[in-house]
Amino acid sequence: MTKLIKSTFIVVAIALLILSGSSVLAEGSSKGKIVMGTSPDYAPYESVDAKGSGEIVGLDIDIAKAVASKLGYELEISGMDFNGLIAALQTGRVDFVMSAMSVTEERQQSVDFSNVYYAARNTIVSKAANNYQTLEELEGKRIGVQLGSTQEMAVSGMKNVEVKTLNKIPDLIQEIKSGRIDAAIVEDAVALGNTTANPDLKFTLLPSEDEDQGYAIAFPKGSPLVVPFNEALKEIEASGEKDAIVSKWFDSMLATTGPTSGINLDFGILQGYMGYILQGIYVTLLFTLVSALFGFVWGAILSLFKISHVRPLQWFATAYTSVFRGTPLLLQLFLIYFATPQLLDYTISPLLAAGLAFGLNSAAYLSETIRAGIMAVDRGQREAAMALGIPYRTMMISIIFPQAVKNILPALVNECVALLKESSLVSVIGVQDLMRRATVVQANTYRAFEALLVVGAIYYVLVLILTSLARVLERRLRRSD
Repeated sequence: MTKLIKSTFIVVAIALLILSGSSVLAEGSSKGKIVMGTSPDYAPYESVDAKGSGEIVGLDIDIAKAVASKLGYELEISGMDFNGLIAALQTGRVDFVMSAMSVTEERQQSVDFSNVYYAARNTIVSKAANNYQTLEELEGKRIGVQLGSTQEMAVSGMKNVEVKTLNKIPDLIQEIKSGRIDAAIVEDAVALGNTTANPDLKFTLLPSEDEDQGYAIAFPKGSPLVVPFNEALKEIEASGEKDAIVSKWFDSMLATTGPTSGINLDFGILQGYMGYILQGIYVTLLFTLVSALFGFVWGAILSLFKISHVRPLQWFATAYTSVFRGTPLLLQLFLIYFATPQLLDYTISPLLAAGLAFGLNSAAYLSETIRAGIMAVDRGQREAAMALGIPYRTMMISIIFPQAVKNILPALVNECVALLKESSLVSVIGVQDLMRRATVVQANTYRAFEALLVVGAIYYVLVLILTSLARVLERRLRRSD
């Protein structure tokens, strides 16, 4: 049993090194590296090339590369949800943000902006049967906007409307198609792509209220990068390079975006994307394995603390369990991911942050399960071991613990299944798991159900395999009795 625990620790350590690989590389790279944050679900500005290299591409990306090249920087791109970009800036995870982000007074209180590099217009997207033309027509209606966007601010002053905020544009489009909202306010290029791919939708341009408003690059307050970036933006605009980039991406969007077959489900649109989706299986399984192993080892230690006669250890284990079971897992994930660089001056990778958050959370639950398993072992075995003079440590590791694990095996399997399914939460910090890849395909195809159904089927198959392996293990353990 001692060898098993040592082997488990070694596996966890190796896996954590794999998960933290990106952070180690980041620290060892040249001083000329600069990190850009973006939300790659907003084609043609930023999206993932799921059919090709798998890299983040788009209009904003090409402009950022042109600016970085002129300033002599090596550009690194970090993808995450749009509503986490400002937090990433403030905690030092990224050096600047470029994600079709508009300049607003509220944002200027938290970050500094460059000059506007592109001006877009808002639109009303709705079903073709409605085809709303003005904001006045939306009075008394249900309106959808992206969380943290300028569109959210644009509708904040409207009266007699019900505003629904979601993280991603594809989710807003699906809400319109399902009838949960009447219209969505989105930017013109995104509206064009979605309505072209979905003939049952139409969009109407809204008049521009301020010609000086548009998309700009966001920096942390007091960043020395603002001035050189503004100069580089002027250079690529004067040379015509920026106009060429804009034309390239808008022409590309019009050429590749076409109407769907019009049926409710068309899995043909996933052609070319399946390889990209299936790559997420490795990330999901690796994350689940590390979280489960770490949670089991740490949970076992906590359970021993709880049954020990040392009061401080009991208090610590009880307080730990109370905190991690009493706060949301998503909150713990955000705290570890965003707070670690600020508090410890260490740029933790998204996958490592997710593994730690889920492992620490799982340990809180498993500690109670393992404690119950230990207490369920017949007390006579402890008394017999003590009578034979077997040391307490040897008794727990070689006699009590193996029987406890055998008793709680179904509960352990259930925890692994829960970790596998809950792993979809890590997509919010940019981990390229199955769920994140499904949202990328959604953004690229402007269709919601097909990618989600495929990923759902993959999760189901993985759970079936996991439970089947657990049954085999359980049968072998029974034979060994």
